[in-house]
Amino acid sequence: MSTPASIPASTASGTPASSSVPGSAASITPVVVRLKLSLLRNGLRQSGGRRAAYLTSVVLVLLFAALQLLGLIALRGNPHAVSVTVPLVVVLALGWAVMPLFFPSGDETLDPTRLVMLPLRPRPLVKALLAASLVGIGPLFTLCLLVGSVISVAHGTAAYVTAVAAVVVGLLVCVALARAVAAANIRLLSSRKGRDLAVLSGLVIAVGAQLVNFGAQRLGSAGGLAELDPVADVLRWVPPASAIGAVDSVSEGSYGVGAVQLALGVAALAGLLALWSRHLTRLMTSPDGSTLRTAEPARERGPSGLGRLLPSGRTGTVMERSLRYVWRDPKTKAAWVTSLAIGLIVPVFNALQGTGSVYFACFAAGMLGIQMYNQFGQDTSAFWMVAMTISSPRDAYVELRGRALALLLITLPYATLVSVLTTALLGDWTRLPEVLGLSFALLGAMLATGAWSSARFPYSIPQEGYKNVAPGQAGLAWISIFGGMVSAALLSAPVIALAIWVNVSADGDRWSWALLPLGAGYGALIALLGLRMAAPRTARRLPEILAAVSKG
Repeated sequence: MSTPASIPASTASGTPASSSVPGSAASITPVVVRLKLSLLRNGLRQSGGRRAAYLTSVVLVLLFAALQLLGLIALRGNPHAVSVTVPLVVVLALGWAVMPLFFPSGDETLDPTRLVMLPLRPRPLVKALLAASLVGIGPLFTLCLLVGSVISVAHGTAAYVTAVAAVVVGLLVCVALARAVAAANIRLLSSRKGRDLAVLSGLVIAVGAQLVNFGAQRLGSAGGLAELDPVADVLRWVPPASAIGAVDSVSEGSYGVGAVQLALGVAALAGLLALWSRHLTRLMTSPDGSTLRTAEPARERGPSGLGRLLPSGRTGTVMERSLRYVWRDPKTKAAWVTSLAIGLIVPVFNALQGTGSVYFACFAAGMLGIQMYNQFGQDTSAFWMVAMTISSPRDAYVELRGRALALLLITLPYATLVSVLTTALLGDWTRLPEVLGLSFALLGAMLATGAWSSARFPYSIPQEGYKNVAPGQAGLAWISIFGGMVSAALLSAPVIALAIWVNVSADGDRWSWALLPLGAGYGALIALLGLRMAAPRTARRLPEILAAVSKG
């Protein structure tokens, strides 16, 4: 980053600003704040669409913050108000901690390596960056929630005085936490693979939504806000929520306890600032390890690790390649991790609430079966290397079979584990064979329709950004996934009908065990037929597939 014209001349020389010009260290703060405002203003000047998106987001965030503020103020006088505000502040701080990991490009000043060429000391730089961090929508939203939280629990003059300090401490702790996390991981976040980690934000949102839903249902079905009291009693000692706890303690007349809780927040702020300063010093004085190369002698490498356990020939090669994509490619990994998490959360959380069914365990097989769709699109433009090795329907069949086997290597044990866990939580062990049989049949049907759909409706997955479909191919994606899922449900109809008969027939319980071998065998047969039917189409449509998956 180029040196701003407004930076004092002393900071552009070879000596530190603090040692050459008295008070110049303090002048860094307004310079960095103006730099933050300039970056924001220049970013909005790039296009009208960007300005419209930013202004829309500002309006929505402010509207939501205003509603939250009014809702928190409405809690004033409620005996369980502190049980709501304390966990809320903890969740807010957690959000500040993880957001830099998923959205590192959201604030260009999060990257202190842009300042390494300037002769700035870490301590004044920390103060300047901390002040610049208070400029933005996020700090304003946080301020609204903190103000609403202290208003809901403050009673008396002493409590209001404590509330002012609590808001300042809470806001600074959140901002310092985000900065410390960003500085500790900036080498990763500024790399291409690190930026691709942002795609995992979908997993965080999905899991967080399920947790919020689970918590809301528990509150609605139990004793209301009183269920949060034990949690709040613990979290009120965890900074920055301890600052809110201090306001509540002072309101109740426990001035000593309130002083200790507020001191915990101040101590956490000091610790985060020291940690942030330490990471800044290391970043600005240590070489980047990515620029240091170590020469290694070339040597032949044979199969290692899992590769030794896979079949030989093309099948094993395809399986290993697919598994490496799952482990190394950020978007493929994100899709798999999201499917694994949701496939477990839905049946298990419903079982824990006592409202679930053992058949919800089939959700795990369905979520992972989706990974069979658009197999060639996952390769993106690298698919041309695979296409060069396919010259006949037999080659296409082996390619598809290897990809399906790689998927089964993860899905079969996972679906079995989720089925057993859900059954154990509900205590309905007699239904376990039915659930496993249905899961295996559904998985086989999705492998069959996924292989055919991959050849018939391929689409590109952009490697950069957050989109999973290239522009102009959204229709193909909808047809491929949802059309395939409907077809898989129709193919699974015989096993589903047999399960219904077992449950409604008087003699059905004696034959429920038969659903496991029948479902597994049916699923294997359907998957095999689907792969064989998709192979000739794949071999014929290689040019079209290559053009479609390379579009992004």
